Amino acid sequence: MIEEYQIRVTPRIAASEDDIVRSIAHDKHIDLSRINGVRIIKRSIDARQRNVMVNLKVRAFIDEPVKNDYLIAPITYKKVDGSRQAIVVGAGPGGLFAALRLIELGIKPIVLERGKNVTDRRIDVARISREGVVDPNSNYCFGEGGAGAYSDGKLYTRSKKRGSVDRILGIFYQHGASENILIDAHPHIGSDKLPHIIENMRNTILNCGGEVHFETRVTRLLLDGNEVKGAECATGEQFSGPVILATGHSARDVYHMLHDQHIELEAKGLAMGVRLEHPQYIIDQIQYHNLNGRGQFLPPAEYNFVTQVDGRGVYSFCMCPGGIVVPAASAPGQLVVNGMSPSNRGSYWANSGMVVEIHPEDLPGKYAQNGVLAMMRFQQDLEQECFRQAGNSQVAGAQRMKDFVDGKPSKLIPPSSFAAGLQPSRLDQWLPPFINKRLRKGFATFGRTARGFLTNDAIVIGVETRTSSPVRIPRDNEALHHITIKGLYPCGEGAGYAGGIVSSAIDGERCAEALSTLFQDK
Repeated sequence: MIEEYQIRVTPRIAASEDDIVRSIAHDKHIDLSRINGVRIIKRSIDARQRNVMVNLKVRAFIDEPVKNDYLIAPITYKKVDGSRQAIVVGAGPGGLFAALRLIELGIKPIVLERGKNVTDRRIDVARISREGVVDPNSNYCFGEGGAGAYSDGKLYTRSKKRGSVDRILGIFYQHGASENILIDAHPHIGSDKLPHIIENMRNTILNCGGEVHFETRVTRLLLDGNEVKGAECATGEQFSGPVILATGHSARDVYHMLHDQHIELEAKGLAMGVRLEHPQYIIDQIQYHNLNGRGQFLPPAEYNFVTQVDGRGVYSFCMCPGGIVVPAASAPGQLVVNGMSPSNRGSYWANSGMVVEIHPEDLPGKYAQNGVLAMMRFQQDLEQECFRQAGNSQVAGAQRMKDFVDGKPSKLIPPSSFAAGLQPSRLDQWLPPFINKRLRKGFATFGRTARGFLTNDAIVIGVETRTSSPVRIPRDNEALHHITIKGLYPCGEGAGYAGGIVSSAIDGERCAEALSTLFQDK
């Protein structure tokens, strides 16, 4: 027989299948010889108390052989040659999952991606750190896989009401991700593994008869009255069909294009701040309540901090244990930082965005002239100021954490994972006051909450601005197309309706399903 048990064990026991079997046999009063093996179904770490424990849901095979069947059934993708076609603009998670779902629904996807394929893109990403050169179409934000391809591949999301998270994880697993993403409470793939999985997804699209066009930037939607009939690219080439617009949170030219074509947009709040980097051992000591750190059986610790300062949220964002800080500008003349982790999370450092919630009404009055694009313009100006403060280079400005809070200069900056290099900078002086003051108060609060967190062994690196889209493309809540334009399906982070890989993937699938009804109506 097969039985499922919820058990709570020490990290040492959780690391050994034999020890898990012995634990079940002892707790459930089963003869040890009858249990032929177990399979872990779900796993989470409980570090709320001094004695850290691991919660497991396990499937025990009693008096029968162990079965290694799929935890989630794979999807069969059929040929769509000759089928009706739809355009997907962008090959990030929203676009890729929209394309895959279109294939399931019998629709041929035409994917138009402004950047390069995920392999060639890696060369351009490396040049940002090595040479300070930013390709405006191939960087950490643009290219196959989108902003998530080289940003850790975190798959944890709270957006569970919009669609099936397990289904999305299953598709990642089907395309080459480790089975651990189906098991862990906070799954991640790793920036070293995700590119191959993205390539496998592209091959599924191509093998089923879909199309993927790289270095093909959309510059205009083809409109017939209030209906989208296709898209035109920078080359002059045109493609016909309804459009799923999944261009990510950094495609400013797309927002300008929509605005110029009189397609309604909305101003939207977002969060901006800095990237904070600690030695990982400090975070391990704090989160696992042990001066010896995580020990042999626990992974690098994560954290999640949030507080309110002067009516706005201050919080950690995109925490990367065992990760590195990377330059994430999407055009020359900008300096932006982000974080990523390899699959083993084996770096010496831990980093996280530390950001302040900003509403459109918080901006200085001069931005009013930018209308719905005001937040985007402020975001752009802050990135350009950061670049200027860095001497017009990608060598980012940094300040020790406690010096930042105390308003003191940092003469020396500790070693960092940031490959482009760091230089001392008075972030406490040149960051906008409504960000600076709240960050400093927030850091002080976090330091009281977690002793040892506020330290000059940690560094503040500027600036973190790409937490979400600065613009929302309004859409019908039911049909998901633009509220006034038929055949246009704004999707994912770029549309302002998702945040992260999984929620964007879910939104991509929903947009594909909504688009399919357009064909059913004809």
